[in-house]
Amino acid sequence: MQNLRLNALQALINAPIQKNGLSGKRISELFASRVFTGKVMREHLSDEAYKSLQMSIKTGTKIERKIADQIAAGMKEWAMKQGVTHFTHWFQPLTGATAEKHDSFFTIKGDGTPIETFDGDALVQQEPDASSFPSGGLRATFEARGYTAWDPSSPAFIMDMGAGKTLCIPTVFVSYNGEALDYKGPLLKSIAALDKAATEVCNYFDRNVTHVYSTLGWEQEYFVVDEALANARPDLVMCGRTVVGHAPAKGQQLEDHYFGSIPERVYAFMRDFEEEAYKLGIPLRTRHNEVAPSQFECAPVFEEVNIAVDHNLLIMDLMQKVAKRHKLKVLLHEKPFAGINGSGKHNNWSMATDTGINLLSPGKTPKTNLLFLTFFINTIKAVHDHADLLRAAIASPGNDFRLGANEAPPAIISVFIGHYLTDVLHEIETRVDNKFDEQDEAILKLDLHRHIPDLLLDNTDRNRTSPFAFTGNKFEFRAVGSSANCSSAMTTLNTIVAHTLTQFKQDVDALIDKGEKKDIAILQVLRQYIIDSKRILFEGDNYSEEWQKEAERRGLPNIKTTPQALNALVSEKGKQVFIQSGVFTEKEIHARHEILLEDYIKKVQIEARVIGDLCTNYILPAAIRYQNELIQNIQGLKAAGLDPSAYQTQFNILKKISEHINVIGQQVEAMIEERKKVNKMTDTYEKAVAYCDRIKSYFDTIRYHADKLEFLVDDQYWPLPKYRELLFLR
Repeated sequence: MQNLRLNALQALINAPIQKNGLSGKRISELFASRVFTGKVMREHLSDEAYKSLQMSIKTGTKIERKIADQIAAGMKEWAMKQGVTHFTHWFQPLTGATAEKHDSFFTIKGDGTPIETFDGDALVQQEPDASSFPSGGLRATFEARGYTAWDPSSPAFIMDMGAGKTLCIPTVFVSYNGEALDYKGPLLKSIAALDKAATEVCNYFDRNVTHVYSTLGWEQEYFVVDEALANARPDLVMCGRTVVGHAPAKGQQLEDHYFGSIPERVYAFMRDFEEEAYKLGIPLRTRHNEVAPSQFECAPVFEEVNIAVDHNLLIMDLMQKVAKRHKLKVLLHEKPFAGINGSGKHNNWSMATDTGINLLSPGKTPKTNLLFLTFFINTIKAVHDHADLLRAAIASPGNDFRLGANEAPPAIISVFIGHYLTDVLHEIETRVDNKFDEQDEAILKLDLHRHIPDLLLDNTDRNRTSPFAFTGNKFEFRAVGSSANCSSAMTTLNTIVAHTLTQFKQDVDALIDKGEKKDIAILQVLRQYIIDSKRILFEGDNYSEEWQKEAERRGLPNIKTTPQALNALVSEKGKQVFIQSGVFTEKEIHARHEILLEDYIKKVQIEARVIGDLCTNYILPAAIRYQNELIQNIQGLKAAGLDPSAYQTQFNILKKISEHINVIGQQVEAMIEERKKVNKMTDTYEKAVAYCDRIKSYFDTIRYHADKLEFLVDDQYWPLPKYRELLFLR
């Protein structure tokens, strides 16, 4: 009888390290060579078309049809020179993955002449069959119309797939009636909302500011395992994580993997996917071993948030494609292995002006210090007032396994700012007379650089346990899951900050209208915002039980499951934030809530089925075979007339195995019966809660007994690759 695990191990032993065909060029030579950049536009577009496109990118103005035709012709000319034969509108439906439908440039004219063509209509808009994408009730299943519309602010690029090349045009995806069916559309609206609100506040300080944009630098964590070993695990194939698996004797306790020497096979893979990334204009800067064995991380230079999100989706796709060349498999699940660190995607977020100012960077003059404090405190206030929306933005079945574990922030949203800035806020809050005036030089001329040493501007006392931490000139949202589309978190963060800044301006203007000086009015409002939101500030260990108790005393929510977390989206307060900012309509919010609940149900349902399959077809048969071998051994020793003490050990092992087999059989059967009952439920939210509370409750019990069997059953019988093999054999 064949054992896939043993076959995979043998293949791994015999596998040579894949030699990649790297170009040997400098990164600067490769960078953006597959992107329709400004330089390329200059070469392939008329002045009229180039200026129109640049204006659209900067201001969002609509491109005329005749100009769109010119841009499409130039784009086609450039792409075909590089061997492109097809184009696609590349979009981000609510499946969590990207989507694309390829069309050929090739067509036949009425007289039968073959020709390559690509016009403005094909560039600007397409109508893919959208009936199978999640809509949350926005469309009936039989209504297939959905439209992709070009996003000029994110440049087109060429994706190499084997010997083929495809021109990819980033787009938004909307329904027939214009409702958002994707992640990019709401992100662009949130960027516009933040731009408007932040620019108005910036004008208190500098009338030359006409535009504020949000920036993002993501850090992508992932696992790399041998492809053959992964393919021998149905749970990794179907769920992206191991639903069973006994902990190895050595895990991450020695901390020897973190920042260690990168294994040669993984290093070859890294260099390969990095080269592909550079061609697509993804500015990767770092790579290193992460804490868990077989866990790694890459991170780029920060970019404007829309482009950064597109690049993160591309890098996740690239890593998985390139891994196949090296007979490896990339795991992006938040918790692919129990007992060791899971993977996150830290989102480093900030705001910058078109005059070159980072609004979250402490300044060197009273004026710039007050500017910094304004945006710094408003961000904290936004997180305080809308922590539930941020929690909803990172909610997913995978992240539920990770949040609150020993390497990830808890489900309690809090903000870390370091003791230097804590002192600054305390000084503002505790003015003796509770009033500011023109002579208050201690505040107006506060030298933040005296309080914050230069060394800390880039490395502010890092708190790796905080879900939302200030790190010198940006906030690091650490709770985002590794498989997530950054758009969800960034859309919410942009929106709540825009909402808070809008209220801030109203509050300041009200004081100015009463005769208060501008700077004093700003400080008065900032002081009140500090008082209102200080309960969300926490400088200690977010992993500790003491913090959970303290957070409860402070009234901070601790929402541990996705179904509960998603309720924030449809609360009256949550809906108003998105509606007033113009990011979502009420109909879109309810649709998104429905889609995310359905996604949760389906993923937990798949995991339940996989657990049942593994137990029935893999684990129990292996255990029963070994059980029979032990029975035969005991019977043989007994027949030989030996004293029972001679086979007491075998009998004890047999007894334990039999107990675990019985519990697994009973629990799997009970889980299946419970699933049948839950599947009859019609209310989506109630069904999601039932899958969370009534179906997932079986997972840990079944796993415990399955893992005990893995420890007891003869290694030759065990069919599933073990943790020690998946994590340490490369």
